[in-house]
Amino acid sequence: MSQARRSSKSTQRQERRGARVRPDQHVNLLAAVIEEQTNRRKPSRTSKHEGPVKALNDGQRRYDAAMRSSDIVFGNGPAGTGKTWLAVQRAAEALNAGVIDKIYVSRPNVEVERSFGFLTGDLKEKFKPYLVPLEEAFHDAFGQAKYEYLVEAEIIVPVPLAFMRGRTLKKAWVIFDEMQNATDTEFKMALTRIGEGAKFIINGDLRQIDRGIASGMARAMQLLGRLPEVSIVEFGREDIVRHGLIQKIVELYEDQHISSYSASDDKEAREGLERFLDATAPRN
Repeated sequence: MSQARRSSKSTQRQERRGARVRPDQHVNLLAAVIEEQTNRRKPSRTSKHEGPVKALNDGQRRYDAAMRSSDIVFGNGPAGTGKTWLAVQRAAEALNAGVIDKIYVSRPNVEVERSFGFLTGDLKEKFKPYLVPLEEAFHDAFGQAKYEYLVEAEIIVPVPLAFMRGRTLKKAWVIFDEMQNATDTEFKMALTRIGEGAKFIINGDLRQIDRGIASGMARAMQLLGRLPEVSIVEFGREDIVRHGLIQKIVELYEDQHISSYSASDDKEAREGLERFLDATAPRN
């Protein structure tokens, strides 16, 4: 084969390859490649709940009705009653239906040992551990891949309660979690963030206030309970749906009246530890 003929065929092959990847014909080629590579690294996970989400007991039915009819809903009750989970599912439905544009999630930045300042990363990374209890509910509602996309697109927005000041939240579903640990001042600030088309869901358990917190939740419920736009739903032990053992644990703690904390608890614990260490210390 002559050199000229080989050169001509080589040129034709290059032109055909170029035609297959011309930007004007395949503007999304790079995006498709990135998506394919991402899917290979992390398989997509779909929602666990294909059908409509239904309330499971009387407490959840009252809570569900309140979320559909009121602008502000308080859910007060023990762990395992599905307060946060059901609120996330209804928020997801509102977002998918185009009723709202964003879902905000907030909670007081109350720490047992380590504060925001000691955690690494920017504010979003520091606040992420506080959202772990809600992530499973979001995965159930959207699937893991879509949930992560919505967070990156800032459609699902985590906001520490302390950083709510100055915002007006419009056309949004706002889930305030663990609010028994919010102060009276924080409640006033948070409640006045409500804007047009927004719905506030405020969850907590007044029997599980962390140490050193003067909770403003009870006063907020008392004051706002007079308003027709506000609903208050009380959950009891009988509404626990997460695991049967949780109900037994709650009953044991509450029946023994040891869920309330007093300053003397730490003193008694320290004195008991000192007595134990003294009794077990080696003698010369």
